[in-house]
Amino acid sequence: MPPPATPRRARATATDPMRVFAVLGAGSWGTALALVLARNGHTVRLWGHDPERLRRLAKTRVNQRYLPNFPLPDAIQPEPDLERAISNADAVLLAIPSAAFAGLTAQLGSLLPASMPVVWATKGLEAAGGGLLHARAERELPGHPLAVLSGPSFAGEVAAGLPTAVALASTRRDCADQLADAFHDARFRVYTSDDIVGVELGGAVKNVLAIATGIADGLGFGANARAGLITRGLAEVRRLGERLGARDATLTGLAGMGDLILTCTDDQSRNRRMGLALGRGESIDAAAVSIGQVVEGVRTAGELSLLAARLEVEMPICSAVQEVVEGRWTPLAAAEALMQRAPRTEFAAPR
Repeated sequence: MPPPATPRRARATATDPMRVFAVLGAGSWGTALALVLARNGHTVRLWGHDPERLRRLAKTRVNQRYLPNFPLPDAIQPEPDLERAISNADAVLLAIPSAAFAGLTAQLGSLLPASMPVVWATKGLEAAGGGLLHARAERELPGHPLAVLSGPSFAGEVAAGLPTAVALASTRRDCADQLADAFHDARFRVYTSDDIVGVELGGAVKNVLAIATGIADGLGFGANARAGLITRGLAEVRRLGERLGARDATLTGLAGMGDLILTCTDDQSRNRRMGLALGRGESIDAAAVSIGQVVEGVRTAGELSLLAARLEVEMPICSAVQEVVEGRWTPLAAAEALMQRAPRTEFAAPR
Protein backbone atom coordinates (compact mmCIF):
# COMPACT_ATOMS: atom_id res chain seq x y z
CA MET A 1 0.00 0.00 0.00
CA PRO A 2 1.55 3.36 -0.99
CA PRO A 3 1.86 6.02 1.65
CA PRO A 4 -0.80 8.71 1.81
CA ALA A 5 -0.33 11.89 -0.15
CA THR A 6 1.83 14.51 1.49
CA PRO A 7 -0.30 17.14 3.24
CA ARG A 8 -0.31 20.52 1.58
CA ARG A 9 -1.03 23.84 3.18
CA ALA A 10 -4.52 25.18 2.55
CA ARG A 11 -4.32 28.27 0.39
CA ALA A 12 -5.89 31.51 1.56
CA THR A 13 -6.83 33.52 -1.53
CA ALA A 14 -9.87 35.41 -2.68
CA THR A 15 -10.97 32.42 -4.76
CA ASP A 16 -10.17 29.78 -2.15
CA PRO A 17 -11.21 30.92 1.32
CA MET A 18 -12.10 27.45 2.59
CA ARG A 19 -10.08 26.46 5.62
CA VAL A 20 -12.59 24.84 7.99
CA PHE A 21 -14.96 22.07 6.87
CA ALA A 22 -17.83 20.58 8.82
CA VAL A 23 -18.11 16.96 7.66
CA LEU A 24 -21.52 15.62 8.65
CA GLY A 25 -21.48 11.85 8.63
CA ALA A 26 -18.87 9.84 10.53
CA GLY A 27 -19.20 6.60 8.59
CA SER A 28 -16.54 5.21 6.28
CA TRP A 29 -17.12 7.71 3.47
CA GLY A 30 -17.33 10.79 5.66
CA THR A 31 -14.20 9.76 7.54
CA ALA A 32 -12.30 9.05 4.32
CA LEU A 33 -13.18 12.46 2.87
CA ALA A 34 -12.28 14.11 6.17
CA LEU A 35 -8.85 12.49 5.83
CA VAL A 36 -8.48 13.92 2.31
CA LEU A 37 -9.32 17.42 3.54
CA ALA A 38 -6.99 17.11 6.53
CA ARG A 39 -4.11 15.99 4.30
CA ASN A 40 -4.72 19.07 2.20
CA GLY A 41 -4.23 21.35 5.20
CA HIS A 42 -7.84 21.98 6.21
CA THR A 43 -9.34 21.79 9.67
CA VAL A 44 -12.21 19.30 9.81
CA ARG A 45 -14.98 18.99 12.37
CA LEU A 46 -16.42 15.50 12.04
CA TRP A 47 -20.01 15.07 13.23
CA GLY A 48 -22.23 11.98 13.39
CA HIS A 49 -25.72 11.13 14.62
CA ASP A 50 -24.43 9.08 17.60
CA PRO A 51 -22.93 11.49 20.18
CA GLU A 52 -21.48 8.71 22.33
CA ARG A 53 -19.61 7.22 19.38
CA LEU A 54 -18.21 10.65 18.51
CA ARG A 55 -16.99 11.10 22.08
CA ARG A 56 -15.24 7.72 21.90
CA LEU A 57 -13.75 8.68 18.56
CA ALA A 58 -12.37 11.89 20.06
CA LYS A 59 -10.56 9.79 22.69
CA THR A 60 -9.35 6.85 20.60
CA ARG A 61 -8.67 8.83 17.39
CA VAL A 62 -9.66 5.75 15.33
CA ASN A 63 -13.00 5.08 13.64
CA GLN A 64 -12.95 1.48 14.83
CA ARG A 65 -16.24 0.43 13.24
CA TYR A 66 -15.75 1.86 9.75
CA LEU A 67 -12.05 2.59 9.09
CA PRO A 68 -10.07 0.92 11.87
CA ASN A 69 -6.68 1.11 10.12
CA PHE A 70 -6.53 4.88 9.75
CA PRO A 71 -5.79 7.00 12.85
CA LEU A 72 -7.22 10.49 12.69
CA PRO A 73 -4.70 13.34 12.40
CA ASP A 74 -4.94 16.29 14.76
CA ALA A 75 -6.65 18.36 12.03
CA ILE A 76 -9.78 16.21 12.36
CA GLN A 77 -11.83 17.12 15.42
CA PRO A 78 -14.73 14.75 16.24
CA GLU A 79 -17.65 16.89 17.39
CA PRO A 80 -20.86 15.35 18.79
CA ASP A 81 -22.78 18.66 18.77
CA LEU A 82 -24.12 19.68 15.35
CA GLU A 83 -24.23 23.40 16.03
CA ARG A 84 -20.64 23.45 17.27
CA ALA A 85 -19.56 21.37 14.26
CA ILE A 86 -20.89 23.91 11.76
CA SER A 87 -20.10 27.07 13.75
CA ASN A 88 -17.87 29.40 11.69
CA ALA A 89 -17.13 26.67 9.15
CA ASP A 90 -16.29 27.72 5.60
CA ALA A 91 -18.20 24.83 4.00
CA VAL A 92 -20.35 21.84 4.95
CA LEU A 93 -19.94 18.35 3.50
CA LEU A 94 -22.77 15.83 3.90
CA ALA A 95 -21.70 12.17 3.76
CA ILE A 96 -24.84 10.54 5.12
CA PRO A 97 -27.28 7.85 3.93
CA SER A 98 -29.88 9.19 1.50
CA ALA A 99 -32.65 8.31 3.98
CA ALA A 100 -31.27 10.97 6.34
CA PHE A 101 -30.74 13.66 3.70
CA ALA A 102 -34.11 15.40 3.92
CA GLY A 103 -34.09 15.57 7.70
CA LEU A 104 -30.56 16.91 8.02
CA THR A 105 -30.89 19.51 5.28
CA ALA A 106 -34.10 20.74 6.91
CA GLN A 107 -32.26 21.06 10.20
CA LEU A 108 -29.36 22.90 8.56
CA GLY A 109 -31.70 25.38 6.89
CA SER A 110 -32.20 27.25 10.15
CA LEU A 111 -28.57 26.98 11.26
CA LEU A 112 -26.35 27.90 8.32
CA PRO A 113 -25.62 31.39 6.97
CA ALA A 114 -26.93 31.64 3.41
CA SER A 115 -23.49 32.14 1.91
CA MET A 116 -22.07 28.84 3.20
CA PRO A 117 -21.46 26.24 0.46
CA VAL A 118 -23.00 22.81 1.01
CA VAL A 119 -21.65 19.77 -0.84
CA TRP A 120 -22.94 16.22 -0.48
CA ALA A 121 -21.28 12.90 -1.23
CA THR A 122 -24.51 10.96 -0.70
CA LYS A 123 -25.44 8.48 -3.46
CA GLY A 124 -29.15 7.82 -3.53
CA LEU A 125 -32.62 9.22 -4.16
CA GLU A 126 -35.23 10.93 -2.03
CA ALA A 127 -37.04 8.62 0.36
CA ALA A 128 -40.45 9.93 -0.72
CA GLY A 129 -41.05 9.46 -4.44
CA GLY A 130 -37.57 9.00 -5.83
CA GLY A 131 -36.60 12.62 -6.43
CA LEU A 132 -33.02 13.74 -6.89
CA LEU A 133 -31.28 15.07 -3.79
CA HIS A 134 -30.46 18.49 -5.20
CA ALA A 135 -34.17 19.30 -5.44
CA ARG A 136 -34.51 18.69 -1.71
CA ALA A 137 -31.36 20.70 -1.00
CA GLU A 138 -32.67 23.63 -3.03
CA ARG A 139 -35.93 23.63 -1.06
CA GLU A 140 -34.31 23.36 2.36
CA LEU A 141 -31.23 25.51 1.70
CA PRO A 142 -32.34 28.37 -0.57
CA GLY A 143 -29.58 30.71 -1.58
CA HIS A 144 -26.74 28.37 -0.62
CA PRO A 145 -24.07 27.43 -3.16
CA LEU A 146 -24.74 23.70 -3.68
CA ALA A 147 -22.59 20.90 -5.10
CA VAL A 148 -22.39 17.12 -5.33
CA LEU A 149 -19.26 14.94 -5.19
CA SER A 150 -19.41 11.47 -6.73
CA GLY A 151 -17.46 8.95 -8.76
CA PRO A 152 -15.65 5.60 -8.54
CA SER A 153 -14.32 5.70 -5.00
CA PHE A 154 -14.16 3.13 -2.22
CA ALA A 155 -13.69 4.72 1.18
CA GLY A 156 -10.86 2.42 2.24
CA GLU A 157 -8.79 3.24 -0.84
CA VAL A 158 -9.41 6.97 -0.46
CA ALA A 159 -8.40 6.77 3.21
CA ALA A 160 -5.21 4.94 2.21
CA GLY A 161 -4.30 7.66 -0.27
CA LEU A 162 -4.63 5.39 -3.30
CA PRO A 163 -5.15 7.20 -6.63
CA THR A 164 -8.79 8.17 -7.15
CA ALA A 165 -10.64 10.37 -9.65
CA VAL A 166 -14.09 11.83 -8.98
CA ALA A 167 -16.49 14.44 -10.33
CA LEU A 168 -17.76 17.51 -8.48
CA ALA A 169 -20.77 19.29 -9.93
CA SER A 170 -22.27 22.67 -9.14
CA THR A 171 -24.26 25.16 -11.17
CA ARG A 172 -22.00 27.86 -9.71
CA ARG A 173 -18.54 27.79 -11.24
CA ASP A 174 -16.94 29.61 -8.30
CA CYS A 175 -18.34 27.04 -5.87
CA ALA A 176 -17.17 24.12 -8.00
CA ASP A 177 -13.67 25.55 -8.34
CA GLN A 178 -13.29 26.33 -4.62
CA LEU A 179 -14.50 22.91 -3.51
CA ALA A 180 -12.48 21.08 -6.13
CA ASP A 181 -9.36 22.89 -4.99
CA ALA A 182 -10.07 21.94 -1.38
CA PHE A 183 -10.28 18.22 -2.18
CA HIS A 184 -7.86 17.92 -5.08
CA ASP A 185 -4.34 16.64 -4.48
CA ALA A 186 -1.78 14.30 -6.04
CA ARG A 187 -3.83 11.21 -5.10
CA PHE A 188 -7.40 12.52 -5.19
CA ARG A 189 -8.15 14.06 -8.58
CA VAL A 190 -11.31 16.16 -8.90
CA TYR A 191 -12.98 17.01 -12.21
CA THR A 192 -15.57 19.80 -12.17
CA SER A 193 -18.93 19.89 -13.94
CA ASP A 194 -22.16 21.86 -13.92
CA ASP A 195 -24.31 18.75 -14.54
CA ILE A 196 -25.65 18.09 -11.04
CA VAL A 197 -28.44 15.86 -12.38
CA GLY A 198 -26.05 13.57 -14.25
CA VAL A 199 -23.59 13.25 -11.37
CA GLU A 200 -26.38 12.49 -8.88
CA LEU A 201 -28.16 10.04 -11.16
CA GLY A 202 -25.06 8.00 -11.93
CA GLY A 203 -24.24 7.66 -8.24
CA ALA A 204 -27.75 6.54 -7.33
CA VAL A 205 -28.59 4.03 -10.07
CA LYS A 206 -25.25 2.23 -10.00
CA ASN A 207 -26.08 0.90 -6.51
CA VAL A 208 -29.17 -0.89 -7.81
CA LEU A 209 -27.26 -2.29 -10.78
CA ALA A 210 -24.49 -3.51 -8.48
CA ILE A 211 -27.07 -5.61 -6.63
CA ALA A 212 -28.11 -7.05 -10.00
CA THR A 213 -24.57 -8.05 -10.99
CA GLY A 214 -23.96 -9.45 -7.51
CA ILE A 215 -27.09 -11.61 -7.84
CA ALA A 216 -25.91 -12.90 -11.20
CA ASP A 217 -22.50 -13.81 -9.80
CA GLY A 218 -24.09 -15.33 -6.70
CA LEU A 219 -26.17 -17.54 -9.00
CA GLY A 220 -22.98 -18.59 -10.82
CA PHE A 221 -23.93 -17.03 -14.15
CA GLY A 222 -20.36 -16.06 -15.08
CA ALA A 223 -18.50 -13.15 -16.64
CA ASN A 224 -20.65 -12.94 -19.78
CA ALA A 225 -23.78 -12.23 -17.76
CA ARG A 226 -21.96 -9.68 -15.61
CA ALA A 227 -20.73 -7.77 -18.67
CA GLY A 228 -24.18 -7.86 -20.22
CA LEU A 229 -25.83 -6.54 -17.07
CA ILE A 230 -23.34 -3.68 -16.74
CA THR A 231 -23.75 -2.67 -20.38
CA ARG A 232 -27.53 -2.90 -20.46
CA GLY A 233 -27.68 -1.29 -17.03
CA LEU A 234 -25.78 1.68 -18.40
CA ALA A 235 -28.37 1.89 -21.19
CA GLU A 236 -31.08 2.16 -18.51
CA VAL A 237 -29.21 4.98 -16.77
CA ARG A 238 -28.82 6.83 -20.05
CA ARG A 239 -32.53 6.49 -20.92
CA LEU A 240 -33.51 7.91 -17.56
CA GLY A 241 -30.84 10.58 -17.79
CA GLU A 242 -32.17 11.80 -21.11
CA ARG A 243 -35.63 12.34 -19.61
CA LEU A 244 -34.17 14.20 -16.64
CA GLY A 245 -31.92 16.43 -18.72
CA ALA A 246 -28.57 14.89 -17.74
CA ARG A 247 -25.72 15.07 -20.20
CA ASP A 248 -24.86 11.75 -21.79
CA ALA A 249 -21.16 12.56 -21.42
CA THR A 250 -21.65 12.72 -17.65
CA LEU A 251 -23.33 9.30 -17.57
CA THR A 252 -20.51 7.75 -19.60
CA GLY A 253 -17.90 9.49 -17.46
CA LEU A 254 -16.56 9.07 -13.92
CA ALA A 255 -19.83 9.61 -12.05
CA GLY A 256 -21.74 7.31 -14.40
CA MET A 257 -19.94 4.49 -16.16
CA GLY A 258 -16.84 4.79 -13.97
CA ASP A 259 -18.74 4.33 -10.71
CA LEU A 260 -20.94 1.65 -12.28
CA ILE A 261 -17.98 -0.49 -13.32
CA LEU A 262 -16.32 -0.13 -9.93
CA THR A 263 -19.40 -0.97 -7.90
CA CYS A 264 -20.48 -3.89 -10.07
CA THR A 265 -17.12 -5.65 -10.22
CA ASP A 266 -15.39 -5.31 -6.85
CA ASP A 267 -16.43 -6.97 -3.60
CA GLN A 268 -15.60 -3.86 -1.59
CA SER A 269 -19.04 -2.69 -2.78
CA ARG A 270 -21.75 -3.26 -0.17
CA ASN A 271 -24.37 -3.33 -2.91
CA ARG A 272 -22.54 -6.01 -4.86
CA ARG A 273 -22.07 -8.03 -1.65
CA MET A 274 -25.80 -7.78 -1.00
CA GLY A 275 -26.49 -9.15 -4.47
CA LEU A 276 -23.98 -11.96 -4.00
CA ALA A 277 -25.66 -12.96 -0.76
CA LEU A 278 -29.13 -12.92 -2.32
CA GLY A 279 -27.94 -14.94 -5.30
CA ARG A 280 -26.50 -17.55 -2.95
CA GLY A 281 -29.82 -17.92 -1.16
CA GLU A 282 -29.36 -15.71 1.91
CA SER A 283 -32.21 -13.54 3.13
CA ILE A 284 -31.97 -9.80 2.73
CA ASP A 285 -32.06 -9.32 6.51
CA ALA A 286 -29.23 -11.79 7.11
CA ALA A 287 -27.15 -10.17 4.39
CA ALA A 288 -27.73 -6.70 5.82
CA VAL A 289 -26.56 -7.86 9.26
CA SER A 290 -23.46 -9.45 7.77
CA ILE A 291 -22.57 -6.32 5.77
CA GLY A 292 -23.13 -4.11 8.80
CA GLN A 293 -23.57 -0.81 6.96
CA VAL A 294 -26.29 0.87 4.92
CA VAL A 295 -26.78 -0.75 1.50
CA GLU A 296 -28.19 2.17 -0.46
CA GLY A 297 -29.34 0.13 -3.45
CA VAL A 298 -31.94 -1.78 -1.44
CA ARG A 299 -34.01 1.31 -0.75
CA THR A 300 -33.06 3.10 -3.97
CA ALA A 301 -34.53 0.25 -6.04
CA GLY A 302 -38.07 1.16 -4.98
CA GLU A 303 -37.51 4.90 -5.28
CA LEU A 304 -35.99 4.42 -8.72
CA SER A 305 -38.98 2.41 -9.90
CA LEU A 306 -41.30 5.24 -8.83
CA LEU A 307 -39.18 7.78 -10.69
CA ALA A 308 -38.96 5.65 -13.85
CA ALA A 309 -42.70 4.96 -13.82
CA ARG A 310 -43.48 8.66 -13.41
CA LEU A 311 -41.28 9.49 -16.41
CA GLU A 312 -42.39 6.42 -18.40
CA VAL A 313 -38.85 5.11 -18.77
CA GLU A 314 -38.29 1.38 -19.16
CA MET A 315 -35.69 0.04 -16.69
CA PRO A 316 -36.15 -3.76 -16.59
CA ILE A 317 -32.95 -4.62 -14.71
CA CYS A 318 -33.60 -2.10 -11.97
CA SER A 319 -37.24 -3.22 -11.78
CA ALA A 320 -36.14 -6.84 -11.39
CA VAL A 321 -33.89 -5.85 -8.48
CA GLN A 322 -36.84 -4.15 -6.82
CA GLU A 323 -38.91 -7.32 -7.16
CA VAL A 324 -36.15 -9.34 -5.49
CA VAL A 325 -35.38 -6.99 -2.59
CA GLU A 326 -39.09 -6.55 -1.84
CA GLY A 327 -39.57 -10.32 -1.77
CA ARG A 328 -41.89 -10.80 -4.75
CA TRP A 329 -39.38 -12.66 -6.97
CA THR A 330 -36.58 -15.05 -6.21
CA PRO A 331 -33.20 -14.14 -7.72
CA LEU A 332 -33.52 -16.98 -10.21
CA ALA A 333 -37.02 -15.89 -11.23
CA ALA A 334 -35.74 -12.34 -11.80
CA ALA A 335 -32.92 -13.62 -14.00
CA GLU A 336 -35.29 -15.79 -16.01
CA ALA A 337 -37.70 -12.88 -16.49
CA LEU A 338 -34.92 -10.72 -17.90
CA MET A 339 -33.65 -13.43 -20.23
CA GLN A 340 -37.15 -14.16 -21.55
CA ARG A 341 -37.81 -10.58 -22.65
CA ALA A 342 -38.52 -10.24 -26.36
CA PRO A 343 -35.52 -9.45 -28.58
CA ARG A 344 -35.10 -5.81 -29.58
CA THR A 345 -32.68 -3.49 -31.33
CA GLU A 346 -29.77 -2.69 -29.04
CA PHE A 347 -29.87 1.04 -29.74
CA ALA A 348 -33.63 1.51 -29.82
CA ALA A 349 -34.93 5.03 -29.24
CA PRO A 350 -35.26 5.93 -25.55
CA ARG A 351 -38.68 5.40 -24.00
